[in-house]
Amino acid sequence: MSIQSNLNTIKATLPEHVTLVAVSKTKPVSDLMQAYEAGQRIFGENKIQEMTEKWEQMPKDIQWHMIGHVQSNKVKFMAPYVNLIHGVDSLKLLQEINKQALKNNRTIDCLLQIYIAEEESKFGLDENELNELLTSSEFKDLKNIRILGLMGMATFTEDQNQIKKEFTHLKSIFDSIKELKTENCQLNTISMGMSGDYKLAIECGSTMVRIGSNIFGGR
Repeated sequence: MSIQSNLNTIKATLPEHVTLVAVSKTKPVSDLMQAYEAGQRIFGENKIQEMTEKWEQMPKDIQWHMIGHVQSNKVKFMAPYVNLIHGVDSLKLLQEINKQALKNNRTIDCLLQIYIAEEESKFGLDENELNELLTSSEFKDLKNIRILGLMGMATFTEDQNQIKKEFTHLKSIFDSIKELKTENCQLNTISMGMSGDYKLAIECGSTMVRIGSNIFGGR
């Protein structure tokens, strides 16, 4: 199967309100260009250096999403161009993103990563930390970021009921805060679901799915 036909097959199954992020980490620019030529404009990378190299080489109408864990000291490298940072899990990181966005005279959109899985290794905020962050005076001071929604990763398991429970949990957290409208917080995005579970995620309310292997083939 070609990247183009994979992409078309997936797009045909996505409702109109769901955004497809093509997860292109570790894939060569030639693969990304095949997806680009098939109409894909949003790519997700998990390493800032690799994403920056691709950004430099590729057409400038592409939106680059940082979907991996972000180290504060690397933010400056993507601040000139990144469109959305998925995995923000602390006020400290938000402050750094805000600082670098200001230097580049732009506003950077972010999703807050919520911890919904049962595995200990996943990053993210819990519900209390989320509420503390969003209501803090430090958060209100950040004028060069905008929180667009929440992101979460389900436990890596075959158990569909567990995954569904975790996705539903993220949706309920989103619903509990979505009325919060401030200048730097306009919640409209729930990023959850990957190649293996995106259909379930959409049923549970996802508006953004991150799909890699179903488009580009295995690692």
